[in-house]
Amino acid sequence: MNLLNCRRFVAATLLLTSACAAFAQSYPTKPITVIVPFAVGGTTDIVARLITTQIGGGLGQPLVVDNRTGGGGNIGWGAAARSAPDGHTLLTTEMSFTIAPSLGNKQPFDPKKDFSHIITAAAAPHVLVVAPSVPAKTVQEFIALAKANPGKFNYGSGGNGTNTHIGGELFKSAAGIDLVHVPYKGAGQVLQDLIGGQVEALVTSLPTVLPHIKSGKLRALMVTSEKRSTLLPEVPSAKEAGLTKVVMDFWVGFAAPAGTPQPVVDKLNKAIAGALNSAEGRKRLAEQGLEPQPNLPAQASQFVSSEIDRWGAVVKAAGIKAD
Repeated sequence: MNLLNCRRFVAATLLLTSACAAFAQSYPTKPITVIVPFAVGGTTDIVARLITTQIGGGLGQPLVVDNRTGGGGNIGWGAAARSAPDGHTLLTTEMSFTIAPSLGNKQPFDPKKDFSHIITAAAAPHVLVVAPSVPAKTVQEFIALAKANPGKFNYGSGGNGTNTHIGGELFKSAAGIDLVHVPYKGAGQVLQDLIGGQVEALVTSLPTVLPHIKSGKLRALMVTSEKRSTLLPEVPSAKEAGLTKVVMDFWVGFAAPAGTPQPVVDKLNKAIAGALNSAEGRKRLAEQGLEPQPNLPAQASQFVSSEIDRWGAVVKAAGIKAD
């Protein structure tokens, strides 16, 4: 590159940088849509709504949650990937987002290339729950019951390849038991049948089933963490139960379409982290069994990449396929 071309390149770069900075200062210029690929009431939806109510005032524009359900998350993921990279459409990411690429089906997105990851917002353990009709009162009793009756007991999931499916398979493998997988078309349906006794067990995120545990409609046997949850102090952890392979968190993050200006990504990261670290944010997360886990955009990208590798290995070992 000669001197003249070098100067032109530097000038163009400075102009672009200046334009991005100016755009970030005026951003946002209209309401921000936050796509949640799953139904209202789930953990991902809970975190999205908490964040949107906390940071809208600080950004000067409202944030609107848009539940784009269907296709095991693919409809919402694909819609977000195709959106304009201007920071006015965001996506909530979570475990299933990093599981999906390993399931064998062609995906409408690439989790590494099609998104700018903003932050890993919050996490909660999964919990093993059983229907009240199951006689086991502890995880050890349930394992003994399943071993004495191989193939007799079912566990439900929100569908093949979902976090509830992965959790069930990890528990089966770690405990050395034979449970029959019954996939549903969403978490709401499996919860109804679990409470009704049509399926016996479920491994799902704590916020999803916490109200049903508190009301006595479901019995919690184990949380999938190294230590007990403060919301369920009487329930042992996976580490206590000797099932360390089942230690897993359900996490929720935020991303924007690839190409979103870095100053905008940084501005969103700061706003979301501020909401998570506020007294009100921490209180509302704790009420759901969630812990804030804010990080920087580069760290969020690294985390997503590591989760894709982790769950890819689990999916391959268990032979899990998409619906």
